[in-house]
Amino acid sequence: MAQRNTNGAAYNNNGRKKKKKKKNTARTVVILLVEAVVLVGMLAALWVVTRATDSETGIQKVDLQEEEIVINQAVQENEVMQGYYTVALFGVDSTVGNLTSNTRSDTIMVCSLNLDTKEVHLMSVYRDTYLNLSNDTYSKCNAAYSKGGPQMAISMLNMNLDLDITDFVTVGFKGLMDAIDALGGVWVEIDSEELLHINNYQISIAQSLYDQGVLSSASDYTPVTSTGYQLLDGLQATAYCRIRQTLGDDYKRTERQREVLLAMLDQAQTMDITTLTKLVNNVFSSVYTSIDISDIISLLSDLSSYTVIDEGGFPFEEYRTSATMGDNIGSVVICTDLEAAVTEFHRIFFDDYDYACSEELQEIAAKIYADTSVYVSY
Repeated sequence: MAQRNTNGAAYNNNGRKKKKKKKNTARTVVILLVEAVVLVGMLAALWVVTRATDSETGIQKVDLQEEEIVINQAVQENEVMQGYYTVALFGVDSTVGNLTSNTRSDTIMVCSLNLDTKEVHLMSVYRDTYLNLSNDTYSKCNAAYSKGGPQMAISMLNMNLDLDITDFVTVGFKGLMDAIDALGGVWVEIDSEELLHINNYQISIAQSLYDQGVLSSASDYTPVTSTGYQLLDGLQATAYCRIRQTLGDDYKRTERQREVLLAMLDQAQTMDITTLTKLVNNVFSSVYTSIDISDIISLLSDLSSYTVIDEGGFPFEEYRTSATMGDNIGSVVICTDLEAAVTEFHRIFFDDYDYACSEELQEIAAKIYADTSVYVSY
């Protein structure tokens, strides 16, 4: 369901060059504000890998070991991508607690900002996509976070999509609920299929939050009782993001996540600087990131300058299929032509109509084809 018209080994022990981290500019940092604030409204879990906490905001900040982040060599030499800032957005499958790299990232997104035009591109990477985890092991891409935390998950994205990501944001249920409530809720269209499931998800999340002492009662939620365009509170919107029993399955769920993200951005862009600063301080106590909170807050006033012009899911519909690859891996999303899909990705994200995939990516594409051809008729 690609909506593109609204747009290793041991990490680097294989000899691939590493890329130095880009300095944050005003435009670079603001997009992190945009995504960090709105992302909490759609991601699946709160997690903590290390506890480097900012004394004022409670933000869980980590300085990534950049020598452990893989960037394909040709990408480092790509001049077109130098005009963009790209960040990874993760959500892991848990409700509340101190979570480690042993948790899979059930939500994976890539966000790119054009530093000149301030246009934003947003793409979900389907969690069950069969890819190189960045250590020459091939499996569902959401396993990268479980095996190696954000460094490995970022390397996975860089290797399989020819990207140069060095920053990330991860948030979860509690942060998501707090952020949406702080925004005054989000406006979402609920259809009849979604109405059948949203309250069941509310019950499940409320019970989990109650068991962990976050809610005073397991029944502390407001049922959604009708279809139509309506204002959802934090718990309702969180439940909406989790629905995947309707037509479209997980593809549709990622669409709902992006829908809530964009709805949160709409809400945030109507707020004044004082309200936004207070919101960010509240939300970032439940966020883990490589970005400095002080840089983000100092540039809140530029929030309204950014426009999301493309959003969708990867692999694109014309380049994907699904199959069951035995008991060890299970049901996966297969990119039937990774080179073509990544070429299209770069055209959309970076306006690059002449993109040529790196040698590393070509090798990955060949491996995926070899591994999946017994399951898929190409």
